[in-house]
Amino acid sequence: MLVLTRKAGESIQIGEDIEIKVVAVNGDQIKLGIEAPQNIEIHRTEIYKQIIQENQVASQLTKDTINLLKNAKKD
Repeated sequence: MLVLTRKAGESIQIGEDIEIKVVAVNGDQIKLGIEAPQNIEIHRTEIYKQIIQENQVASQLTKDTINLLKNAKKD
């Protein structure tokens, strides 16, 4: 992990397309601004993990549904 120190108004460049800017620092909170192409999804980590979990559940339901349909055809 790369750890950098930045002050409000300073930024970090990731590749050619992504810039992360420190917008404000208030106590223990930091506000970040992110400029990136629209095709790049940006989520808070806890939201991203929730999306992954929900996708796994949805894909499992799909497999279960397919198996039920296969079994229904046999009957």
